[in-house]
Amino acid sequence: MSHDPTHPSTALTPHPPIARVRLAAEQAPPAVLPGVPLEPHEIPPGVQYVTLPDGRVTLAYTHPTHAEPESAASSSQTVPAWAKTTALLAPTVGLGITGAGIGLHYAAPGLIAMAHALWATVALIAAGTLPLLLLRARRRTGPHITHHTHVTANGLFGRASNTINH
Repeated sequence: MSHDPTHPSTALTPHPPIARVRLAAEQAPPAVLPGVPLEPHEIPPGVQYVTLPDGRVTLAYTHPTHAEPESAASSSQTVPAWAKTTALLAPTVGLGITGAGIGLHYAAPGLIAMAHALWATVALIAAGTLPLLLLRARRRTGPHITHHTHVTANGLFGRASNTINH
């Protein structure tokens, strides 16, 4: 930016705008406007109110004045109950699945033989009962033979009629 003496903001002083800000900061009293204090829960960790040598109170990052050694009890946290349960269940479920797989491996030949035996039993039952069912059905309809005679129908879509003789 160039210095323009006719511009209203620079017409009062001969200094450029940045120099005017520096001069105003140097001439102002230390506590011109009181700051709005923050609530304790609004202050981030590691930040505290401090008093500067000129008497102003401000927020600043601070280092702890004395280092507290962490005890072993405070640094270790308890394990939640769900984590313990999950940790105990994982190997149990895994071993159960492994045992079931091994059992099926050894039982597979017997299961296959049992399946063949069951299919043979089903075939035997079907082969033995089918002729019996057919004979029973034939006995029921044997002597009652119906003869239809003189079937007539008029026209292409006419209703058919007949005479039944027993």
